[in-house]
Amino acid sequence: MTVIEDQQDDLGAEWTDVGGRDIPADYGRPARAHGAVRRVVGVTEMPYGVVVLRGDDRVEYVDNVVSNDVPAEDGEGCYALLLDPQGGIELDLYVYNAGEQLLLFVPPGRAADLADEWRDKVFLQDVDISVASDDFAVFGVHGPKATEKIASVLNGASAPDGHLSFVRGRMAEVGVTVIRTDAPTGEEGYEVVCTTDTTVNETGIEQENAELVFDTLLNQGLNAAPFGRRTWESLTLEAGTPLFDTELEGRIPNVVGLRNAVDFDKGCFVGQEVVSRVENRGQPSQRLVGLRPEEVPDSGAAVFRGDESVGEVTRAVESPDREEPIAFAAVDFDVGPENAGEGGEGEDPELTVRVGGEEVPAEIGSLPFVEGSDRSARIPEY
Repeated sequence: MTVIEDQQDDLGAEWTDVGGRDIPADYGRPARAHGAVRRVVGVTEMPYGVVVLRGDDRVEYVDNVVSNDVPAEDGEGCYALLLDPQGGIELDLYVYNAGEQLLLFVPPGRAADLADEWRDKVFLQDVDISVASDDFAVFGVHGPKATEKIASVLNGASAPDGHLSFVRGRMAEVGVTVIRTDAPTGEEGYEVVCTTDTTVNETGIEQENAELVFDTLLNQGLNAAPFGRRTWESLTLEAGTPLFDTELEGRIPNVVGLRNAVDFDKGCFVGQEVVSRVENRGQPSQRLVGLRPEEVPDSGAAVFRGDESVGEVTRAVESPDREEPIAFAAVDFDVGPENAGEGGEGEDPELTVRVGGEEVPAEIGSLPFVEGSDRSARIPEY
């Protein structure tokens, strides 16, 4: 369950399950919340699983198993993947160096299994691995006014500049860590992290840290709109950001063009031989593309070129900003932007998507679908 259930109920939250945790799906008007994020700023609860690693060998241990270089300096982070021996993505995660510990933010419901698996592989290293998902609350702040919002409520520090860097400060007398995100919504973005402990406020009343921080982010300084998971889905798709559950899990990083998550010059990690071989070959067998179908298809809907099946839709929404259907699709590599007409956007010959048993025309859409105040670091690149 969310760490701030009563506050969410008061705001009219409708609930959804994400990785075994109930969080707001929306607050009754997801399209309106979407517009607020695109125009000003919005706040959402991020239901990460959290794994903490301590011990002298913590950086070396994680660096040996993930696809990207783990930062060695306090205040820095990276986006990385765990791959299986065939190169498929088992997990995506953010790794933050927080001084004497590493904090790993993983998809909801995945922290306990990851910690158990890694504990079984620790032998002589000085590494302690624990699950801390219930010990932290994380709130995303996104929009063209996100930096202004953070500056208006953060004490003791300035908003961090670089993607995945962070600072420590205070909000409403609560100690917080503020991370500059890698712009998954295509807008300026931050994540505010606090513990789920309690704090005694100025009037002597004990309050949950998460409640104080969430209220501050919504109502203090520049006002912000709350938004839920449905709006998160539409924002990230418009921004061209592939997500773990829909686009990434089980696929080879080269297929989804996730170049910011893999250091191709790094030493050995599980799956490295496969991704390097695909990289050296010049192109994977498939790629992730943006589509503009005439109707919104279901996830898994087949994509055709003429009578030939060439892929499937991974996620689709009615874009609030473009006011038309948009989608991600994993398709054969030759069904790409270079075959879509001038400017990388237009009709691939006879490209259609199956919607309700009918073949609906579709166009390749250049990514991102919507330009915002920042650019997502996960936009597929080939």
